[in-house]
Amino acid sequence: MRKIVIAGNWKMNKTVADSVKLAAEVVAAARDIKQVVVAIAPTHLALAKVAEVLQGSNVKLAAQDVHWENQGAFTGKVSADMLKEIGVDYVIVGHSEQRSYFGETDETVNRKVRKVLSLAMKPIICIGETLSERQEGRLESVLTKQVNGAYAGLSADEALSTVIAYEPVWAIGTGVTASDDEAQQAHAFVRGLLATLYGDSVAQSISIQYGGSMKPENAAGLLAQKDIDGGLIGGAALKADSFLGIVRPGEGLSK
Repeated sequence: MRKIVIAGNWKMNKTVADSVKLAAEVVAAARDIKQVVVAIAPTHLALAKVAEVLQGSNVKLAAQDVHWENQGAFTGKVSADMLKEIGVDYVIVGHSEQRSYFGETDETVNRKVRKVLSLAMKPIICIGETLSERQEGRLESVLTKQVNGAYAGLSADEALSTVIAYEPVWAIGTGVTASDDEAQQAHAFVRGLLATLYGDSVAQSISIQYGGSMKPENAAGLLAQKDIDGGLIGGAALKADSFLGIVRPGEGLSK
């Protein structure tokens, strides 16, 4: 049985004080959530303070990125052992904004995934096509390349400790959302890729989130789809009530 995993990616929003306040609100609002895995990803600067707020709660701590090296001359970067030390559970890897703005590649995604897994944290591996790639009929080839690249050299056991976030890049931050059917078709295709790599049993055990403008208004329809196992949430995660409006429809769903 797969878990519904809903993670709030706060991106470059909220000061440390604001992050602590929002984290406390999420913890209070999510206290009755039993079946959905709830995670929040503040900026690196706020991680340590937010970790204190989350102690003893059912809300997991996520980081927005990581470097694959243990230490060194990598100004502005954060290593996996630094994240592990403060209690990070999940690490977002390969987000479309990292790919688009900061030169992330399938190779660097793979290196980050391996490093995160080596320290018993769970990577949330982001994949997805741009609008032009979809219009050109390249959806499947893009997703195939990204999945194969991210999972290169990973064992089945390692794959079972990952989460995938399918994020149609054209739907991020635009207010445009893939229809339930469009999202389901892409998720089913990704699960098929995992089945090719590891067999159906493993593929059926890996949670695949939807990461394209999920909101309280459309969460129930998306989460009800056979192969959609949660969400990587951007703007709607910046307020506790809207974030929990996405989380709650996942309670009671069985995948």
